[in-house]
This record gives sequence, structure tokens and C-alpha cells, in this order.
Amino acid sequence: MEHRAGAQTSGINHAANAAPVLEMRNIVKRFGRVTANAGIDLHLRAGEVLALLGENGAGKSTLMNVLYGLYRADSGEILIDGGRAALHTPRAAIRAGIGMVHQHFMLIPVMTVAENIALGHEPCRNRIFVDLKRVAREITALSRKFGLEIDPWALVSDLPVGVQQRVEIIKALSHGARILILDEPTAVLTPGERDDLFHIIRGMTAAGKSIIFISHKLKEVLAVANRILVLRRGCKVGEVLPQQTSESELAELMVGRDVTLVPDRAPRPPGPPMLRIQGISWLPAKRRPLLLDVTFDVNAGEILGVAGVEGNGQSCLVSILAGLELPTAGRVLFDGVDITDWPPRRRIARGLAHIPEDRQRWGLVLDHSIRENLILNTYDRPPFCSNGILRLDVIRDHAQRLINRFDIRDAEPDGLARNLSGGNQQKIVAARELGREIRALLAVQPTRGLDVGSIEFIHRQLLEQRERGCAVLLVSTELDEIMALSDRIAVMYSGQVRAVIPREQATREQIGLLMAGGNP
Repeated sequence: MEHRAGAQTSGINHAANAAPVLEMRNIVKRFGRVTANAGIDLHLRAGEVLALLGENGAGKSTLMNVLYGLYRADSGEILIDGGRAALHTPRAAIRAGIGMVHQHFMLIPVMTVAENIALGHEPCRNRIFVDLKRVAREITALSRKFGLEIDPWALVSDLPVGVQQRVEIIKALSHGARILILDEPTAVLTPGERDDLFHIIRGMTAAGKSIIFISHKLKEVLAVANRILVLRRGCKVGEVLPQQTSESELAELMVGRDVTLVPDRAPRPPGPPMLRIQGISWLPAKRRPLLLDVTFDVNAGEILGVAGVEGNGQSCLVSILAGLELPTAGRVLFDGVDITDWPPRRRIARGLAHIPEDRQRWGLVLDHSIRENLILNTYDRPPFCSNGILRLDVIRDHAQRLINRFDIRDAEPDGLARNLSGGNQQKIVAARELGREIRALLAVQPTRGLDVGSIEFIHRQLLEQRERGCAVLLVSTELDEIMALSDRIAVMYSGQVRAVIPREQATREQIGLLMAGGNP
């Protein structure tokens, strides 16, 4: 299945026959035996949003890293305004007017916004002092022009994720970017922050900036893009206009088969409570309570979805359930046993699994091999260990089975986790936790950064755990995911559970109101 269409879309800022500001012609990039980009062509016009869509490992980030000078293509050429450009370093790309906002932000938390933006391009006063006031004036001017609303003197560590992303955008714009690459820009944003980003994108394109928008989220691509280019396994397989396609067609282009976008969740009577959270509070010294008297049960054979805007206590609650933090008050029962004071390893041995929200910080050891990451919680137990000695052949075979089962792309058991795409790193974490016998699962943003095919697979795995009688606590900022998978929905706001609602009684409007602190 292949779609071809012209580039004209209603309401955009470029003419269909205008000369491209950027062309990538026949780009080939190989890593050993793996061909990440196989002769890809791409063009971009002024004032246009080009969405780059594809599965994990399809070659999207590699292609953009070639454009930004992080990788050098094995063959092919790049043209800027019709002239051939040698973009062999990021500095060369920046000089050519290309900026990139990475999926994992490149900011220094202990510095201010102005210091981060000046870093590497420091304007000096009297040839000695860095003129941060000048930088702050530039930030304020750009903020007003594009509706970014950033305080130049704020510490980055104090800013929410959505505002940190604005800092990255301002940094690129301050260096003269007129072509901006946004790599999975909504992966860590709340729905409100996502809407703010789309407003900013529209403002930038109205001013003549050109955007390459890399994403897995089909609804967002259809909402923001003027044109959509689809990659699959390193090849360009389609180019479509949003108004001439649908989510299901895009999913089929990406994956090469029909994809179930809404999982089939059969009714199932729940079992007895497996996880009981009783009066949990967490009050850090001299700070407002992060959790206050949280009480609910997660039954065997049930998915309890936790909805809420990020930062309303979900992370603290999961840390306590996983044994990473001790509550100030309350207790946690696992199958009737009080585990409040148990360390994580004891909980794991009893059958608790945990997919953490930040795969790189909490889920993986990036400089360890894939096989090592797949046994991080079981390396000291049979069959992986015998008399204190690791059984490397068994570990390698186990890793290969999980790589195949979870379709972890471009992965070999001895390869480093660091070298995989973010989506494939997420699959390693999911494979480790779901590839063993468990009785309860804490799944926090389990599909963050995954493509539609992988999301379908993870959703099926969560539902299979439910069918086996596992108690699943699903924490997600994706309301569609919560509504599709949950048997009951708990809504958190300001460290408290506002309501626990059976799925069949819940509406999006009701959940959204509770998430914003309103009354049910």
C-alpha cells in the first residue's frame, strides 16, 4: 500500500509550486550490516509542517541526525535553498539555519534559562564578561513573537517539562534556525502542554519557519501536519496529506499490516484485592504534602487506570508501591501481607513488576548490554545464576527470546542498550517485566515513545496479564489509553484520589473535569 499526493494543503503558508528550502536526496546510512536509511528523499517548503512518521527503528531519528550533522550519510546529498550543503557537524547545520529539539532535552538543570541559551554562543561585554542581559532581551523578544512565555532568569530545574521544551525551541531560534526538527516533541507533555506546543508551531510557521515533526501519535500528526511522510524499515513508503488519509491508513503504512487501534477488552469479573493502598501520605520536610490519605484497591484480574496531569502525586505513589520510598503514613498490602517496609528486591521476588516512567533514568543501565538489562531483577536466581556464577549462554538465549517476542528492532543480546532508539529501549523494559511470572504490575507510561504497532502489542500484553489474574495498576497521561484498557479509573489531583469510577460509568468530560480539580 503506497500513497502519493501533492503538497498543497488549505491554510498553510507556502505555495504548492514554491521551491523547497530543504531537500534530502537519496540519503543512505548504514550501521554495519543494518541499513537505517535506504535512499530516502525528503523536501520541505517555507511555512510548512512535515510530519515524519514510522515505527521504532524505521530510520526517522537517523535521517534527522544526518540532517543535523550528528551522522554523516554514506551517500546522497542535502540542499538548502537549492544549493548543496555539507552538514558534517551540528555547528555546520546550525550555521545553515537548522535547529533540533531532541526527545531527551539537552539542558543543564542548575543553570538559568539565559545561561542555557547562551552556552556555546556566549555574547561578551568588553570582551570579558558574558552579556546575559542581552541574552535575556533576545529571549523576551522571541517569547513575545512566538508566544513562548519564558522567564529568562528561571532555573531550568524549576521548570515543568513543557516549559523546558520551550527553552529548547528558543535556543534553536536564537541561533537563527529557520528549519526546526522536533523529535517526539509531545512524548512527555500533558494534553494542555501539547495544545500549547501546537499553538507555538502554528505561530512559527506563520512567521515562515519550517518544521519537521517526528511522532508516533497519529491523532497529533493529523492535527498539526501539512504533509505526512511515512518510513518503514529504513525506506520511504508513502507521502500523504492529512485530509486525504486516516489513522487506520497511516497505521497500516507504518506497520505494513492492519493495526487494532482500540484494544478488545472483554468483560471479566475481578478477583479479590491483590494490592491494597490504605491511607498513604507522603509529606517531605518543610514542603506541601505530595500524597494525602490515598486509599484504593487493585483487584486480581483487573486493570485500574490512574488518570491525572503529571505532577499530581502519581510518581510518588508508584515509588512507594515499588519500595523506592517509605510513606509518612499508611500502609501497603500485597495479597494480604504488609509490605510497607519491604525493599524492592523482596517485592520483586514476591511477584511485583514495575515499568517506570523514565526508561533511561530508572528502567535501564544504558552502558550495559541488552542481555544484562533483561535480567537486572533476576540475575541472582536460577536459571541465570548457579552457585553464584552467571550462566552466560542461558542469559544470552533468554535475551534473544525476548528480543524476538517483543520485536526489539536492530538489537543483539550483546549490544548496548544506549545504542537503541527510545522506543526500543522502552521495549527492553517491558520485556524484562512482562517476560516473567508476575502477580501485580505497576505500569507507568508503558507506551511512551512507542509506535502504533508496539502500542498494540503492549496493550495486548497488559490485557493478557489481566486475563491471567494479575493486578495491573496503569498510570498514564494518555486519556485514550486509560479509557481503552481500564476496568476502573482512579483520578488523582494535588496528591489525592478524587474519585474511583467504573469504566462503563466514566466519560471523558467527567475524567477531564476531575483531572483539573473540579467536582465529579
